[in-house]
Amino acid sequence: MHSDRGSQYASAAHQNLLSKHYLVGSMSRKGNCWDNAVMERFFLNLKMERVWQNNYANHAEAMNDIADYIVSFYNSQRLHSKMGNLSPNAFEQKSATKQPIGVCEKT
Repeated sequence: MHSDRGSQYASAAHQNLLSKHYLVGSMSRKGNCWDNAVMERFFLNLKMERVWQNNYANHAEAMNDIADYIVSFYNSQRLHSKMGNLSPNAFEQKSATKQPIGVCEKT
């Protein structure tokens, strides 16, 4: 679970909670606010494109709808400029078919 360096996340109680659920903590580097930028952008997109557009009846409905958004739209259809205007799934498929970089035998 990635977080900033807030004292609540660095506390022994929080670290014990992570361990109890077999999770590994990850924190931003000291003084580097950009470490969280990718995830913060994902959550902003999720809220703007899905959550704020709905009035969920209960927690289960919200969970199902958000999972559907991630699987059926965000990973499969939503184009990402940083990935050459491909969806994450298409980018991974393309990356998996690339030939490895050749190594010169004269080293």
